[in-house]
Amino acid sequence: MLLIHNHFIMNIKRVLKAVFFLTFFYSSLLCAQNNKKLDSLLNLYRIQKDDTIKAELINHIIQIELYSNPESARVYINEIIDLSKKINYSIGEAKGYYRLAGYFFNRDELDSAEVYFKKSMQLNNNINNLKGVVNDNEQLGLLFSRKKDFESAFYYLNKNVVLYNNRDSTSSTQETAFKYIGSTFHTMANAYTNLGMYKLALEKEFRALKLYEKTGNELFIADAKNSLGVIESELGNHKQALIYLDDAQKIYKINNDVFFQVLSIINIGVAFDGLKEHEKAIENYKTGIDLAKANNYKGREGLLWSNMGVSYNSIGKSKEGMRSYRNALRLFKELGYPLEASSTYSNIGKYFNTTTTLDSALYYLNKAIAISDSTGLKKVSAEAYSHRSETYKKLGNYKLSLVDYKSYSQLKDSIFNKTKSQQIEELRTIYETKKKEQEIKIQKNEIDSLNIKQKVNNLQRLLLGIGLLLALMGVYALFQRNTRNKIAKEKVEVELEFKTKELTTHALHLAKKNEVLKGLKSKAQTLKASSNERNGYQMLIQTINFDLQDDNNWESFSGYFEEVHTNFNSIVQQRYPDVTSNDLRHMALLKMNLSSKEIANILNISNDGIKKARQRLRRKLGISSEQSLEALVIAI
Repeated sequence: MLLIHNHFIMNIKRVLKAVFFLTFFYSSLLCAQNNKKLDSLLNLYRIQKDDTIKAELINHIIQIELYSNPESARVYINEIIDLSKKINYSIGEAKGYYRLAGYFFNRDELDSAEVYFKKSMQLNNNINNLKGVVNDNEQLGLLFSRKKDFESAFYYLNKNVVLYNNRDSTSSTQETAFKYIGSTFHTMANAYTNLGMYKLALEKEFRALKLYEKTGNELFIADAKNSLGVIESELGNHKQALIYLDDAQKIYKINNDVFFQVLSIINIGVAFDGLKEHEKAIENYKTGIDLAKANNYKGREGLLWSNMGVSYNSIGKSKEGMRSYRNALRLFKELGYPLEASSTYSNIGKYFNTTTTLDSALYYLNKAIAISDSTGLKKVSAEAYSHRSETYKKLGNYKLSLVDYKSYSQLKDSIFNKTKSQQIEELRTIYETKKKEQEIKIQKNEIDSLNIKQKVNNLQRLLLGIGLLLALMGVYALFQRNTRNKIAKEKVEVELEFKTKELTTHALHLAKKNEVLKGLKSKAQTLKASSNERNGYQMLIQTINFDLQDDNNWESFSGYFEEVHTNFNSIVQQRYPDVTSNDLRHMALLKMNLSSKEIANILNISNDGIKKARQRLRRKLGISSEQSLEALVIAI
């Protein structure tokens, strides 16, 4: 251990020396463009002897070249690794492996990237380089997210969160390790987006953006805005998505970050397609294809061609659409990307369904189903089965059409149930996180109280020493009373906020439960109508009806509600004696500012029923249709 520690100190001294010289050389270059900066770095690099300064110069050159000229960067990456080994510069060697992993990552060669990120981490751990460890954890989290191994992704990302939360114990020489900790939350947001947990994704991404803005680094800010654009598009907010994505794309372009510029262009195209502005989407895809070709980003180019095929078909330009699909398939085949190809096969089959060449439709849909079924891509499988069912129907093969339609229905139900489970899991995660935050806040208040008492005790001893015991007792008593009142008030506020969050979570769970039960009931009724086992389905429907009408859930909810909104029911009954128990339930949910859909699910009534209930409630409360029912109830 001692030898490692001494070796680390020697490396730190080398880095400090290198930083001194680099700061001197670069001070006149800070406002220059990347190409001028690169020329200056190359001039310094050519005359520099083999030492740590040269290694750091190479690292800066790689940083500029990695995304704009990756093959040139690869040459310098090999050089920094060899040089660092030669001069026993472990930090430089770790940076070389980190850059090499980034090179493979950008080429979608994820297994190779994983190997070199872990080699970088091993070196950084050996020399106690906290900044390097944080960077490696974040990149491994991103890599495993790309692999859809979210358990491993969160393992590495949460390691960074723990380090960040304990940063007060970090030595002052390593405080810069957390300068870009926003990247960890940014990567978490990407993982939550892939899992369909968009509320958590937005929360993590906004935190990342806030941390990035403190650094002033434009490219990281662009990354956060690009991610926010993706999340908003997934939520259907395409106009808001375009605001974030346009900002991100402009920053990438200014900084010549071509790799991420292409990525933002893909996302902009998707947003325009979501707005049905397909011509604008195609225009963006064409720009992205030119950039991807110029920089040999074949994976991104394939996605652009595939998306553009969908856009062309949406405006009736089938010839251009098919040419786009074929270009996409050529690239996916060359790269060995069967997953990406399966979606393109499905879209081609969908196109041929609109023509008379139904044999071609079957050919491509069979390929899509073969890949998606074997790899578990349920969404692609569902779409392909649906299209193939339509193909068989047009061919007059109603038996196979029915078989495919049943497969489509099963997959659709599976996707629906998975989505519901993810939404419930997201609510649970948010609830538990907020609960933990409240517990920490209460503990902090208690600690503050103890600190205040300690300070008062010290003051008491001081005043006793100078004969002011009586005055102190009066001051102390007053101070204690004010302190107790303040702490009691804060505790009540914290507990009320906590109960309010519990109440909201309980209501949302109740709404989700009833929504799922209604769906099951509807499906059971459909099956009952087409089945001989009517008694079994009738018992299932009766059981669901019983659960929908079960008052135990409502009584639990009412208990939470009374704790937050004390005397609400008694005040309403006193002011409005005609109000019934059902009306009280309706008013309680309005008091929580829930939507009509959520209220309908909780009360187990239809949308028309909720409208009639609101009209009856208006009459009993004596207000017209122009007045706000919600405003009146919330004011009670």
